[in-house]
Amino acid sequence: MASVLFSPTFHGSTIRTSTEVKRRDHKLGRVCCVKAMRVEKSLEELYQIRVERKVSPKRLDELGVSRWSVWKTGKCKLPWDWHVDQLVYIEEGEVRVVPEGSKKYMSFKAGDLVRYPKWFEADLWFNDFYQERYNFRAYGDD
Repeated sequence: MASVLFSPTFHGSTIRTSTEVKRRDHKLGRVCCVKAMRVEKSLEELYQIRVERKVSPKRLDELGVSRWSVWKTGKCKLPWDWHVDQLVYIEEGEVRVVPEGSKKYMSFKAGDLVRYPKWFEADLWFNDFYQERYNFRAYGDD
């Protein structure tokens, strides 16, 4: 999470509060307020995970997804780390991905194409039957 603070520059004193900066211009006797802006990134953006939702059959054909390896599981929790970039097409079910050290999660379901980056670590939660096709990617492949 990043915070950005903008403040006009003029002669005067600064009074800080939790989310804003107040400046008193001693010459003019007025107070100006500038609110702090908090920028929150999604987990996908923060961890550089790319997601395409409801992927078209044409896109799947372009990628050759039907020739990728298949992986299946039932209800379980798995700690996972990616040693290479991996592209995953979820054919059935849903997975909750909790990045290491996070309390928040991302959710991906059937029809999603997900690209996990190299060295990403997370716990994967499966509530029911799950099936995916996966392909390991070389650096820079899209």
